[in-house]
Amino acid sequence: MVLNSKFGTEDVSPYQVHSRREIVGLLRAMSERNQLVSMQADGGAEAVVTSVLEVDEDNGMVVIDRAPSNLVNQRILDSDNVSFETVLDNIRIFFFAERVKECLYDNLPALYIGLPTNMVRLQRREHYRVPTPVATPLRCTIRIPADEEAGVAAATVVVTLKDISGGGIAVIDEKKLLDNTIGRIYKDCRLELPGGSPVLVDLQIRNSNDLSLTSGKSIRKMGCMFVKPGPPMLAAVQRYITKLERERNARATGLG
Repeated sequence: MVLNSKFGTEDVSPYQVHSRREIVGLLRAMSERNQLVSMQADGGAEAVVTSVLEVDEDNGMVVIDRAPSNLVNQRILDSDNVSFETVLDNIRIFFFAERVKECLYDNLPALYIGLPTNMVRLQRREHYRVPTPVATPLRCTIRIPADEEAGVAAATVVVTLKDISGGGIAVIDEKKLLDNTIGRIYKDCRLELPGGSPVLVDLQIRNSNDLSLTSGKSIRKMGCMFVKPGPPMLAAVQRYITKLERERNARATGLG
């Protein structure tokens, strides 16, 4: 079974969740942790950041926050294909709605959807992403080669990492300086990892979304795949991921 254009032709049936109890549990975890959720209409390029405000199991409703822009809200309300994506406990979670409606929550305008009948939990190794620290963000320097015909000089763009996995990184291009064409490859990108020398790797753009923050600012998030990474580079990435996981587990048990 193929779900939604979000996955193209990929069969995601092994990763579907159909249990109502589990779906409610996942949604409540998003709400209790104030988890940011990406909301996207009709598979468009622009997504908006929202959150789950309340899960009403008795009435089969999920209340979500409005987008900061009335124009984006109307696009969501008019759509019959709205997708939601978040990361919970390092696992990517997707769910979908055919209709989003308006409501009031604590006397303020909000949106709601029907309780999803299924979700997708992508927890394969290549999708196992670890969020990078916000307080001490990692950075990657991406080289933009010169284009003599277009009269463009060579340049570098420094982006911030959002998360990292054994297969790639997600980066935030705040000023939208990079060419985000899907499939575009950037050579010899310099990835700064704590506790070791910077590593060089080629990055291929696999997905790109413009996100509207609650402040109204628009930024760009891009998913990048490592292209033919060498064993030393992969070992350095894996050491860093292991370090992050140990620190996270220590905090969870009160030892960090």
